[in-house]
Amino acid sequence: MEHDYRTKGVCAMEIHFDLEGNVVRDIRFTGGCNGNLKAISKLCEGMTVEEIEEKLAGNTCGYKPTSCADQLARAVREAYDAAQ
Repeated sequence: MEHDYRTKGVCAMEIHFDLEGNVVRDIRFTGGCNGNLKAISKLCEGMTVEEIEEKLAGNTCGYKPTSCADQLARAVREAYDAAQ
């Protein structure tokens, strides 16, 4: 099922992804640092919600208290919890 997440406090405006059970697929960012976000999307393809949280939750960007990677971890957790 496709999910859309409006980010908070980062350059990327939205994150779109598919969630199949707890497996995340087809991650796409709108806005942000194109090359870095493409790399994050490729690296996280097929990971579980828990794996993404373990690797990315709490990651910060510069002076910000969050990052696009942290926002992805929050997005997949929120979508998974809502589906339960």
